[in-house]
Amino acid sequence: MFDIGIGELIALAVIGLMIFGPEKLPKAAADAAKWIKQIRAMAVDARKDLAQSSGIDLNETLNTVKGLGDYHPKKLASSLFTDEEDDEPGDRKPGDGKSAQPPAFDPDTT
Repeated sequence: MFDIGIGELIALAVIGLMIFGPEKLPKAAADAAKWIKQIRAMAVDARKDLAQSSGIDLNETLNTVKGLGDYHPKKLASSLFTDEEDDEPGDRKPGDGKSAQPPAFDPDTT
């Protein structure tokens, strides 16, 4: 969710020590954690209330949106370059008119 590295965490800890001091910092961190929990709970409740009042099934909607990922240009290009036959490359005989299968396109390597 948050893209925070070690350097940022150390900087936040130092700033927290300077602002709150070593005695109050653990209590401030615990209070911040409680607030974050409360905010998350409120967001979940709001999402449920919105879904119930609108009559939309969120699971079905999320599955539909995830299914749209099949139409990503990289996946479409990948499907164009894959061979849909069930023949294994070792099953082909020389001179049968079939060429060797081209390597599959991997969209993650580009």
